[in-house]
Amino acid sequence: MNMPLTQELVEKKYHLYHSKINEALAACFDKELPVTLYAPARYILEGNGKRIRPFLTLLASEAICGSSETALNVALAVEILHNFTLIHDDIMDQAELRHSRPTVHKQWNVNAAILTGDMMIAYAYELALQASTTRHAELIHILNHANITICEGQALDMELEEKQDASIADYLDMISKKTGRLISAALEAGGVAGNATDEQLQNLVLFGEKIGRAFQIQDDYLDIMAVNGKSGKMAGGDIINGKKTYLLLRSLELTRGADHDLLHSVIINKGTSPDKVAEVKKVYERCGILEETAALINRDTEEALTALDQLPHAEGKEYLKGFANILIKRDF
Repeated sequence: MNMPLTQELVEKKYHLYHSKINEALAACFDKELPVTLYAPARYILEGNGKRIRPFLTLLASEAICGSSETALNVALAVEILHNFTLIHDDIMDQAELRHSRPTVHKQWNVNAAILTGDMMIAYAYELALQASTTRHAELIHILNHANITICEGQALDMELEEKQDASIADYLDMISKKTGRLISAALEAGGVAGNATDEQLQNLVLFGEKIGRAFQIQDDYLDIMAVNGKSGKMAGGDIINGKKTYLLLRSLELTRGADHDLLHSVIINKGTSPDKVAEVKKVYERCGILEETAALINRDTEEALTALDQLPHAEGKEYLKGFANILIKRDF
């Protein structure tokens, strides 16, 4: 299949695999006791997760060998590892809700949440070791590297919150580790499950790095550009909360005078009032950051898609390209 797939076909495949992944996840953590260990693990997996990472794992395998049959346990390992990070992130952020439900540490308690997260790491590795491949050592290395890198990214994010002279380089390093690495690891692990060569794995990782960065920067972009309600949060919420985003940090580099002072006050005061959002957006418009950010998202997306051209199975490759385009065209 050399022709690009329609969005309808890609979405159909996504929904089919979403159901398949959820069904398999529901069979995990079937032990009843201790209740405070296994019930929270089942609870977080019952949430309304998009399953983007395990879907990418399955598609990566298809792009390499034409099948995702040997990659399901690997995909589950990736998703369980992702959900462990969510449990611990919610504790650190003192978040009360995730997907409109109480977070694990609120539904139970902090100690139960920490312990459940710890157990989920080991469970993810066990699933990877059960995968139908002889390359288990590579899979464990990928998951370990991703886990360590995510922890580095979370630490950098916490440091960034307190850093008043944060740079674009600081921000890009943080997002590549906190969010980007698990996306590229999901693809890399799927490639190993499909028995990819080193060169093919490099292309899958590059695709993941580029699409992961585009996805995260687009989150920043949508926060200021989305109509209220589309993203499920108030437009300009990042500005109100003083979040250091690509737009804010890059605009600080591009502005002088009153515009620069306004943006700097958002950093110094760790946020601003909702009535200042329109003013900050006008600064963004004046310094050209909105166009620059959109161009960066498009450039990263194109480079991501180009990285797939050398992969052997056309249909899996086209599904990866189609899903990447859906992610970047989203307005949620």
